[in-house]
Amino acid sequence: MLEEQNTYCRVEVISSLFGVTVRRVQQLTQEGIISTTKTLEGNRYELVPTTQKYIKYLSDRAYGKSKSEREMELREQKLQAEIALKESQGEMHRLKTEIASGKYIDIEEVKMDYSRFFVSFKKFALSLPSRLVGRIIGHCDPVELRAVEKDLSSEVIRLMDSFVVAGCTHEELEKKKRGKKSVP
Repeated sequence: MLEEQNTYCRVEVISSLFGVTVRRVQQLTQEGIISTTKTLEGNRYELVPTTQKYIKYLSDRAYGKSKSEREMELREQKLQAEIALKESQGEMHRLKTEIASGKYIDIEEVKMDYSRFFVSFKKFALSLPSRLVGRIIGHCDPVELRAVEKDLSSEVIRLMDSFVVAGCTHEELEKKKRGKKSVP
């Protein structure tokens, strides 16, 4: 029988037998559908096993069967990756559109606005004790007024310090601590 003879064929013979181009036979080999065997004359195709593998490949394709589970898994992963890519592209397009329409503003601009606001607020809050004392100056003793002003000022400063600490991250606080030099 043919199986016992181990008939080895060149790529041209296989392409002629299958009715495809030499390049297509090489592609089938690269895809792992058929395989070559090393012989003294070089890489050759074993006639019977190669033909059987190709027939099985065509049969699987005709009946919609996948070549392998690994290929199905890879196709599924590819589809999932494509879906994720399309979703992220859609999200990126939506964000670009919203940025262009002015829905979002630059973070540096926000930082500058907050900085200006808090400088104004700090000036206002620090001026409250002296403004309050100025309004009740005729109703109390000057020493008592000075003590009230001092207490209110220290309370405002304490609250302002707690706002600064609450608004900073641990790294920013460490930088500020390193930046301050203790005065003996």
